[in-house]
Amino acid sequence: MAIEFEAWDEALDANTHLVSVRGEIDLFTAPEFKQRINAAIESGVPRVVVDLREASFIDSSSLGILISAHKRLRLRGDLLVISCDVPAVLNTFTITGLDGVLALTRTREDALRYELDSESTPAS
Repeated sequence: MAIEFEAWDEALDANTHLVSVRGEIDLFTAPEFKQRINAAIESGVPRVVVDLREASFIDSSSLGILISAHKRLRLRGDLLVISCDVPAVLNTFTITGLDGVLALTRTREDALRYELDSESTPAS
């Protein structure tokens, strides 16, 4: 059975790059996910938004990619924001405690408005 996965990215403006995913991010699909996030970071934008609203599953390899991206961006004073409203995916963030570390929003619009020192309520 083929794993459903599709990833795409786009520069939204000079300050924001969007990486979107549909399907499962696991050991087999994580390399493309990582490449797209790394390219966004290397472009130098201060905000990288990862849209997981169409993701059906994430595993530890995906979490590692997100943590690494978060750290790289924070080191230069920039921001990673994750947009997700999928209960199974949000549960993974909650179980691992990453919902308290990573900037999570339920909508892409909220992710695009999220500020580094935002008082925005994380998705839960």
